[in-house]
Amino acid sequence: MVKTHSDEGFNILKGIEFPWPVADIAHQHHERLDGSGYPQGLKGEQICLEARIVAVADVVEAMSSHRPYRASLGIDRALEEIQRGRGTSYDADVVDACLKLFAQNRFAFA
Repeated sequence: MVKTHSDEGFNILKGIEFPWPVADIAHQHHERLDGSGYPQGLKGEQICLEARIVAVADVVEAMSSHRPYRASLGIDRALEEIQRGRGTSYDADVVDACLKLFAQNRFAFA
């Protein structure tokens, strides 16, 4: 059931005009470069850049935040995860930019 949110978000947003591909971003943000993601099994450049950015941000936020079903895993574990998947699951340039923001203390969760 959880995996349907990408399709549902796309269906809600696809009829609304935006200056950006917002519906596609919502639809593709769980796709992975190696094709292991969902819901479409897209690979590499088939995934729009914006969705590749949101994918990394989503992983970092989700892992470092408390969830009803588990405690926060912490920012260090989240950054380790994106680094581990750099270039295979996650866009290497996006991962590098994210890691740089945290390393230079230019971003932190409130």
